[in-house]
Amino acid sequence: MSNPIIFHIDVNSAYLSWSALAQLEAGSETDLRLIPSIVGGDMSTRHGVVLAKSIPAKAYGITTGEPVINAFRKCPCLVSVAPDHMLYSERSRQLMEYLKSICPDIEQVSIDECYMDYSPIAANYASPEAAAALIKDTVYEKFGFTVNVGISDRKVLAKMASDFKKPNLVHTLYSREIREKLWPLPVSRLFLCGRSSVETLKKLGILTVGDLAQADTAILASHLKSHGLMLWNYANGLDDSAVYPEPAEAKCIGNSTTLAEDALTRDAAARVLLELAESVGRRLRSSHCRAGLVCTEIKYSTFKSVSHQSILDPPSASTDIIYRTACALFDELWNGSPIRLLGIRTGKLAEEGEPVQLSLFDYAAPISEKQQKLDAALDQIREKYGDNAIKRGSLITPPHQ
Repeated sequence: MSNPIIFHIDVNSAYLSWSALAQLEAGSETDLRLIPSIVGGDMSTRHGVVLAKSIPAKAYGITTGEPVINAFRKCPCLVSVAPDHMLYSERSRQLMEYLKSICPDIEQVSIDECYMDYSPIAANYASPEAAAALIKDTVYEKFGFTVNVGISDRKVLAKMASDFKKPNLVHTLYSREIREKLWPLPVSRLFLCGRSSVETLKKLGILTVGDLAQADTAILASHLKSHGLMLWNYANGLDDSAVYPEPAEAKCIGNSTTLAEDALTRDAAARVLLELAESVGRRLRSSHCRAGLVCTEIKYSTFKSVSHQSILDPPSASTDIIYRTACALFDELWNGSPIRLLGIRTGKLAEEGEPVQLSLFDYAAPISEKQQKLDAALDQIREKYGDNAIKRGSLITPPHQ
């Protein structure tokens, strides 16, 4: 094939779908996907933000990211469930493993979406549309939740195609189709065109994607800088990026989570940091890497972000070391304000087999070796039985209880 064909596969309302399935498997007679429902916050206090919503909830005007209390004002009969990030990670792992069994050229970009290069498997199917439909239908039969699949010869267009009408559908948006399918849409539907950009474009008389595609790039750059030029490229279907499966030599490995309810105490933040450290440590070990740097990120409820980093000497993939370092950085950073997001990122990665120079006074080495064996044992258990097979006690019972 002369031109690449790229799929973008996106789980429909992932958090809500996965929580709904878990409840049904536990014996519930109500499917959250069929009633006005959300994932996010605390059902009793109605604090936090909406992380996911059902289609019936969307009909009430409920939007992702809005305060839960506002959602209840719009729909008093709304059902709210708390998020279960361990469950979501396991569902995501199962889906990605299945998709890689179809085609190994997968680039996962979030917990519920990925790109797939169709080219290596093209000979196995009558058409890209037939392959996408089979993937969509098999995911539903195998796992019980639905996905949308966008198809294009450009990565960004595949992403936007998957955002067309939902759920459980396949859409195409080839370069030759952008005038017909993309240009009539409001600019708010364009990938990475946020509320602020939409308002700026509106003042310039740019209301549709087509308006943007035909706008003067000099004017866009003067008002939106490089972001305006990127949006112009996307509006014209210009994107040369390829599907990049997980690289052998990653520049950094990290994870972050937006909290359903703002963290107000160090204990609450530490529990989140421990979950993140376990996720990051496991990914380091599965990539056979050690990190020479740890960075902790905090985003406050005001959306102000701060971060701080520290060198790891010697480099490590130990969950315990990553967690302790992240907590120390957190203690230096946190000003006591409510926390909306926490993240841990590791960098300065070295391959597992590279020699490490230890100080003569580095008495921690034997302990580190024991920790490595423990981490490896936990990884094997989770790989075989799932992420929820074994948990730390502090993640089962909050420290203050």
